[in-house]
Amino acid sequence: MDLQDILALLKFLNKSELKEFRYKKGDFEILVRTKHYSKEKGKAQTTIVPAMPPTTMPTPAESPAETPPPKEQKGEGDKADKKEYLEIRSPMVGTFYRAPAPDKPPYVKVGDKIQKGDVVCIIEAMKLFNEIESEVSGTIVKVLVEDATPVEYDQVLFLVEPD
Repeated sequence: MDLQDILALLKFLNKSELKEFRYKKGDFEILVRTKHYSKEKGKAQTTIVPAMPPTTMPTPAESPAETPPPKEQKGEGDKADKKEYLEIRSPMVGTFYRAPAPDKPPYVKVGDKIQKGDVVCIIEAMKLFNEIESEVSGTIVKVLVEDATPVEYDQVLFLVEPD
């Protein structure tokens, strides 16, 4: 499977209603999770997820230092606060960019209202710039990642207060 085949597959899967697709031939394996995939009910997912093999895919339990809770959510009200906000998570490993170009304004900032399908950031992976669309509507409460920094799969990027 070459890069063009993979890109065509991703485009096809993005339009389908499949939740997950796995392909293995010899040493080559690819796992794709679409926007319809969710590990937990209520978790906000974004776009298709070209993921690492399951044996090396980090989970939130394995990388707690990479997704620290915001300062507003620490303490006794922790469980109640988490229910108030929806999370937009990284669908892939890559470099997070808030704007389409260095001289352009960011896609979203704290206080902006977003709708489902709005582009909220770009994640660069293997020289491909992937626009990340929101799966939720609401108001951006917090941006949890600095511009031009690496992000992990499933890392929380934004907190959104639902409408």
